[in-house]
Amino acid sequence: MTKNDDATAWQGSRLDLDAYLRRIGYDGELAPTLDVLRALTRAHIRSIPFEVVEIVLGRPVSLDLQDLQDKLVHQRRGGYCYEHSLLFAAALERVGFGVTGLASRVRIGSDVIRPATHAMLRVETAETAGTGRVWVCDPGFGRNPLEPVELADGAGSTTDDWGFRLRRATTATGDSEYAMQTRGADGWFDLHAFTLDQRYPQDWLVANHFLSTHARSPFAGRLVAQRMNEREHHFLDGTTLTTTLPDGTATARRYTPQEIPELLDDLFEVEVDRADHARLVARVCAAHQAPTMYPATVRDQPAPPQAPRVQPLWASGGSAHRAARKAPASLV
Repeated sequence: MTKNDDATAWQGSRLDLDAYLRRIGYDGELAPTLDVLRALTRAHIRSIPFEVVEIVLGRPVSLDLQDLQDKLVHQRRGGYCYEHSLLFAAALERVGFGVTGLASRVRIGSDVIRPATHAMLRVETAETAGTGRVWVCDPGFGRNPLEPVELADGAGSTTDDWGFRLRRATTATGDSEYAMQTRGADGWFDLHAFTLDQRYPQDWLVANHFLSTHARSPFAGRLVAQRMNEREHHFLDGTTLTTTLPDGTATARRYTPQEIPELLDDLFEVEVDRADHARLVARVCAAHQAPTMYPATVRDQPAPPQAPRVQPLWASGGSAHRAARKAPASLV
């Protein structure tokens, strides 16, 4: 666990906390309690989207806290796991929480061993000393619990209709490994799995460099954006928008590449600089779209003849029917 005076701290003293709190719409108490942790986690996830526009445009992602604030706090932009986790860690550290970095291996229903390239947080609250309870916060996966999950076998989210839980296993070396699971249309499946080995900001710099610059990064040329709230999860992969409900059923709609900048702005609240629109559209046109990422029961919806201002798909009514389930593809 890092503290504010550690060399491995999360730069909380450099954070413009007032601006961050305005960005996530939080004006409540600031104390390192479980209730505040729950409120901050929910506010962050609902307010700041997951997106990889800079990587698609061929630009490296900076993890310097000032750059993160300029992008995620002062602009209508989002980021991916390293950006979210570092910004949220700085805010939690500033409030007084104990924060430890973790690294997780993305599974999304697969048993393929992938590198541990997903960033998340282990958090201690003011109550931890008396209760021994610690928490996992995952602000940057895209489809993630809206509140912290207790770090314990079988623990899960207890709010909303979404299903998330942790399942503990033992590795070949005797270490604990926890799988973050979610409930889909066909039952529970793993999103990612992590051990409790501590990760430092320097570790994330190395992994971020690969994911944001390497030609074999899953985000190289692949536009992904996500928004999560109590009612629905929006997932844009290239030109296909999938909206999933808590019961795992989903609707899918395809857009033209030319409609993507407006869709990002309207639905995801990601405002791409107008000077980058043509380049982004060209990259989307050239990209190879991977198979469906999250297991779901999907009903295709044709794009409207003229793209209107985007409305949440949950409001359009209708029930999804069962379709053949594609093998999930990983983002890492």
